[in-house]
Amino acid sequence: MPAAGIDAAAEAEILRRLDAIEASEDVCIFYACESGSRAWGFASADSDYDVRFLYVRRRSFYLSIDLEERRDVIETPLESVWDVNGWDLRKALRLFRRSNPPLFEWLQSPIVYRERSGIAREIRSLLARFFRADAAAHHYLHMARGNYREFLRGERVWRKKYFYVLRPLLACRWIEAARGPVPMEFARLVDATVNDASLRAAIEQLLAEKRGGSELGDGPRIEPIAAFIEGELARHARERIAHARAPTDVVPLNALFERAIDEVWGR
Repeated sequence: MPAAGIDAAAEAEILRRLDAIEASEDVCIFYACESGSRAWGFASADSDYDVRFLYVRRRSFYLSIDLEERRDVIETPLESVWDVNGWDLRKALRLFRRSNPPLFEWLQSPIVYRERSGIAREIRSLLARFFRADAAAHHYLHMARGNYREFLRGERVWRKKYFYVLRPLLACRWIEAARGPVPMEFARLVDATVNDASLRAAIEQLLAEKRGGSELGDGPRIEPIAAFIEGELARHARERIAHARAPTDVVPLNALFERAIDEVWGR
């Protein structure tokens, strides 16, 4: 089934690249998704394809005495609009145990290019169990503060970057409402967390410009959005969203890892 909202030719090129990686690296890519603005729901016509994938190697790789010295990522050069990179399953599960926000988002992406076997589905079933509000909040606040500091201070700002501050701040609101793992889609965050009519209208207008192909370069502040961002950043400087807690038991992830290798490569 074609990935939702993705041009057929672009999807064919993505699948070709995934097949080439499998052949050259001797891995099985069991899950691949879109992770950038196309999945967030505010892509423009020339947006990159930010493809992220999870893969598993043969059993002998994981039984090596030098395992910790071996690379656990596959990175391909950024080429034109193609940004294609992936994580080894062992790395992914270690980060999943720590509630890694990017990985949690990938597993919920609305645009899936490949899903083989039941491995991703089984990991996905554990999202709520392993979600840590403190880890997620720290990640999203760090992202919001960094993008605000670099791009959105002053009377003229890089308007595209409003999305890169709004989205993590709305994710924090989602977390504060105890809604669980943060979804990837920007529209879901807006619908669930934005009640102010003027703010919602300003966001919708900016979305329409972005989707319409506008570069959204340098321009004047958008007051409803700027006021919301500055208010939220100030509030988070005073308040903490959640207390830290220890990582969840690793036993189910070890079992999942072993089953995945068996399922892909056989015993």
